[in-house]
Amino acid sequence: MRTVVVIQARIGSSRLRGKVLADIGGRPMIAHVIERASRIEGITDVVVAIPDLTEDDGLASAVRSLGAPVVRGSSDDVLERYLTSVDATDADVVVRVTADCPFLSPRVSSSVVAAYAQGDADYASNTLERSYPRGLDTEVVSAEALRIAGREATDPAEREHVTPFVWRRPERFALRSVRAATDRSALRWTVDVEEDLALVRAIHEELEGEAFEVEDILEVIERRPELATRNADVAQKSVD
Repeated sequence: MRTVVVIQARIGSSRLRGKVLADIGGRPMIAHVIERASRIEGITDVVVAIPDLTEDDGLASAVRSLGAPVVRGSSDDVLERYLTSVDATDADVVVRVTADCPFLSPRVSSSVVAAYAQGDADYASNTLERSYPRGLDTEVVSAEALRIAGREATDPAEREHVTPFVWRRPERFALRSVRAATDRSALRWTVDVEEDLALVRAIHEELEGEAFEVEDILEVIERRPELATRNADVAQKSVD
């Protein structure tokens, strides 16, 4: 059973172009995500799925220089890009994360992988019922479920966001939800706009090394509560 983390990344973000290469603590954001994803327990490999556009060639080169494999595929049809990644890696199970989550938690992501591995699930995530801060989003889905979605999905949102075809159909697919003990879903540790980037940079400056976890970030926010207000008004883009 091959469980592969596929990190989707692109230069052409509509709200903050080039954010995946933005500097955080002396390294590009994508480097933080790759490093953290590599520490998820139960995985076989980590690859970065990048559009096959000329504007993304520099990103692909940067990722390869970090030692991570790159898969190139469709820019708009991200589901198809994931299926290309499945074929390229012989994945049986895909762990989906995005490159704008520099505080991705290996521990939280490992818990979602473990929940999926209990069996009898086609899909497990900590996003079906939001309780974790945004930026820790982790989805685990069978390659077969993605192939079914690839054959049948016609809604553009289901092609762009990869997994909605699966989690919108609980009558067809077995879903498993992972929730935190405390609801902190109002916190944003993902990077969509400049305010988000300023926040993660400020938090990172307060922490030593790269092995920090959720409680370490929460401790920073407890000491400096003004940080959490920096991006409190940023609206998350909806799937639809």
